[in-house]
Amino acid sequence: MSFKDLKLSRPILRAVAEAGYDNPTLVQEKTIPHILDKKDVIVSAQTGTGKTAAFALPLLQLLLNKQDAPKKGKTIKALVVSPTRELSIQIEENFKIYNTYTNLRTTVIFGGTSIKPQKDILRKGVDILIATPGRLLDLHKQDIVNLDYVETLVLDEADLMLDMGFIDDVRKIERLCTKDKQVLLFSATIPHKVEYLANTILNTPERIEIAQNSSTSKDVKQLLYYVPKRNKIELCLHVLRNTIKGNIIIFRRTKFGVDKLEKTLLKNGYKVDSIHGDKSQTARQDALNKFKKGDINILIATDVAARGIDINELDAVINFDLPNTPETYVHRIGRTARAGHSGTAYSFCSADEKNYIKSIQQLIQLQIDIFENHPYPLDPKAKPIVHKSKKTGSKHRKGRKSQASKKKKKRWY
Repeated sequence: MSFKDLKLSRPILRAVAEAGYDNPTLVQEKTIPHILDKKDVIVSAQTGTGKTAAFALPLLQLLLNKQDAPKKGKTIKALVVSPTRELSIQIEENFKIYNTYTNLRTTVIFGGTSIKPQKDILRKGVDILIATPGRLLDLHKQDIVNLDYVETLVLDEADLMLDMGFIDDVRKIERLCTKDKQVLLFSATIPHKVEYLANTILNTPERIEIAQNSSTSKDVKQLLYYVPKRNKIELCLHVLRNTIKGNIIIFRRTKFGVDKLEKTLLKNGYKVDSIHGDKSQTARQDALNKFKKGDINILIATDVAARGIDINELDAVINFDLPNTPETYVHRIGRTARAGHSGTAYSFCSADEKNYIKSIQQLIQLQIDIFENHPYPLDPKAKPIVHKSKKTGSKHRKGRKSQASKKKKKRWY
């Protein structure tokens, strides 16, 4: 199938061809016709399958079919809600590419950055708005955003949105839009809470599932290193010196862990930067741009900050800390081996993470190759270290008072 078969108009097809896309991906092939038929859809597909174009192209087509006359102020006809700033920026960049030869106007709004420029653009009027939930509701409260004319609402990365605690915001946004709107829900996985949300806000949706949640790219070589927790940083340095070359993303579970590893790698002369939730939007965007331009070749990130990063030529992913949900592992390693490239995923597993590996292998239905020839092996019998609190009880036998307590003390009450 080609993009022409999907009944997209010439300006969109021209932009798609110039962007270098010849044929639609499976998710685009299955989803676009339903969206053009104005049906609600619920789509389950992994990152890197072409989800953004699956809703962006038909949205542009629907709006092209019935454009406002220029004299009328533009009103928001399509709203895309996404959980993180990075993902929102990425979506808008895609819209701009597909939008090159139309006069439809798109913009993106998100928190952590100045609100005034966003207000100025919104006052001029836009057709398509991409937004994170918090900033969207903030601007709605200030009467800058009017959702009364929204015909299509897109909820992207719905599973992450709910994991981040946006459920109430999402419901509120849905209620602020018109009653007879079209709702498109995209999610990497469809856990129970996403299912429940879909049942309450979608109207007899078409369901599209692209491969299983467990699908890991065949082009990703996966290696597992068993290592004591205390030696993970040394192992990371060893692997970077002797094994991995090229562009690398290293995943850590916490912001503190990201900062600690970044300091160590900088001390050792590596070109590295990091992104996590405590960094300003400008700092995060700078780090991403440096990585894309090649000024640095190592990016350290937490999962939430990294969702939505779109980097095609990534040589390796290091799971410095293993994720406690197996789906997150699939997401992480899916960042390498995209667009026809191959890549390697290195996972460092300490004694207390062995259960995570079990769950991951069950999900992907694959035994990950263990790499034993490294200087910091984990004793196979090693048990997870359980930190017990020291006893803080009295050193005196029960019932015996200390000399100090026998003295009469003046009380303030």
